[in-house]
Amino acid sequence: MTTTERAPAGHAWALLLVLSGNMVLDATEVSLVLVALPVIGNDLGLSPLTTQWLMSGFALGFAALLPTGPRLAARFGRRRVYFAAMLGFALASVAGGLADGPALLIATRVVKGACAALTAPMGLAIIGTAYPEGPERRRAVSVYSAFGAAGFTAGLLVSGALLEAGWRWIFLLPAPVALVLLLWGLRLVPHEVTARPPAAAPAPGPSGHDRVLLRTGLGAATLNGTYHGLLFLLTFQMQGQLGLSPWTGALALLPACVPLAVSVPFAGSLVRRHGTGRLIALGAAAPLLGYLLAVWRPPSDAYLTRTLPVLLLVGAGFVLSFAALNMRAAGSVPPSRRATAIPLYQMAVQLGAVLLLPLTAWLLTAFDDRRPALAVLAVAAAAGLAAALPGLRDGRPGPPSRKEPA
Repeated sequence: MTTTERAPAGHAWALLLVLSGNMVLDATEVSLVLVALPVIGNDLGLSPLTTQWLMSGFALGFAALLPTGPRLAARFGRRRVYFAAMLGFALASVAGGLADGPALLIATRVVKGACAALTAPMGLAIIGTAYPEGPERRRAVSVYSAFGAAGFTAGLLVSGALLEAGWRWIFLLPAPVALVLLLWGLRLVPHEVTARPPAAAPAPGPSGHDRVLLRTGLGAATLNGTYHGLLFLLTFQMQGQLGLSPWTGALALLPACVPLAVSVPFAGSLVRRHGTGRLIALGAAAPLLGYLLAVWRPPSDAYLTRTLPVLLLVGAGFVLSFAALNMRAAGSVPPSRRATAIPLYQMAVQLGAVLLLPLTAWLLTAFDDRRPALAVLAVAAAAGLAAALPGLRDGRPGPPSRKEPA
């Protein structure tokens, strides 16, 4: 077992900027590529089904390496693994920007997803040991989370601007940023010191709380997967069928992500006031209404009356349930099992995109009508709502009770 020395007081905010900056890089990866997909597909002669792997490949790499992260950190130390992943991220970015075909381009996306699976949770773990427990740590976690939530929005805007210079800059830009953060972080991230490991406590067997974690993972997977599927569909519609520029298309998608970025600082108080069960259920119902509305009246050039209401309902789902899902996942298992349970939950979140993105792309390719793809997203969202409804039994604020799993 290793512990991390506290960050010197004078370096506390600089360290937080490094960790949060890397979180922004991880969060922008999907939205940066999202806006560029139609441009890349046209340039390389790729179908939407092939092009979507630039998004789902990142999610696949993220999901695949998440369970391995804690073991790597235990063997080599968080600091070493964190910086190795940052270097791998930068190298994969360069390789992606220079790739001349889809195979290498998709491979670099998988590698970058795997690197992000190490840096994102380990950045949070470093915060947990570098900042003293109490207001200072809570403030650091809030800033770190806010940067992550804002990253998706930033990626949309940066991508729309960079595409004017060519889609390869979408892949090249993160490389120098990651290297600067790496070099800066080498001076700031505290070194770990070895401590005598305590006797291992026996792992508890399966219980009713495992069902809570399973339902929470399903709810988060459908929320994330349907979200990515919808944005993929709308991006190709706006740039392909409606002829909008990438920049205009990026601006049009902002209502689906800005509300979450703005509301993250207030998520904790929202959960304390209303409880995880209600928020998760409402957060599953809002996107479902949006997808049903889209099936009834598919998004079109009538943006204000067709597309915007769908985006706002999906965005409302994230505002209501994003933090509540994370808190319920953490609270659904005993502390002794969180180190293994939480990565599994996070893996489920990514698998939602891995499964629904290819299916959405295939349906868009196979049918001239967008309704089949939208109907699949609605069915997946309905599954998320069904998984959330049992949680309404937990009417109290905060995570579910140990005695009464929801």
